[in-house]
Amino acid sequence: MNRARGFTLIEVMMALALFATAAIAVINTASQQLRSVPLLQERTLANYVVHNRMVDILLENAFPELGSKTGEAELADRTWHWRQRVVKASDEKLRMIEVVVSLDPNFDNQMAVGQTYVSDPN
Repeated sequence: MNRARGFTLIEVMMALALFATAAIAVINTASQQLRSVPLLQERTLANYVVHNRMVDILLENAFPELGSKTGEAELADRTWHWRQRVVKASDEKLRMIEVVVSLDPNFDNQMAVGQTYVSDPN
């Protein structure tokens, strides 16, 4: 007698259960990725503000004074708050400039931080 070959009901059910588990894992991962997109966009824009402030500092062509300064920048229909800190580096003719950017004027949630060094042109 010729016996038909095929999958049993239990084998089919196990395959469906395995596929369902894998599909749920993929959907959860995609969901997490989509939730992180707005945060990544904000951090990218904050880095643009940091770099724009650094360019402004370098275009001044002056040796920066020690101390802190705060200000605002408009980018992507938002007001970004920046704080600039200038400290003396190991060399007298070298300054370290740190720029911190936040959407919060109190800087409770810092979105981006950048540092650069400037030498005395004289």
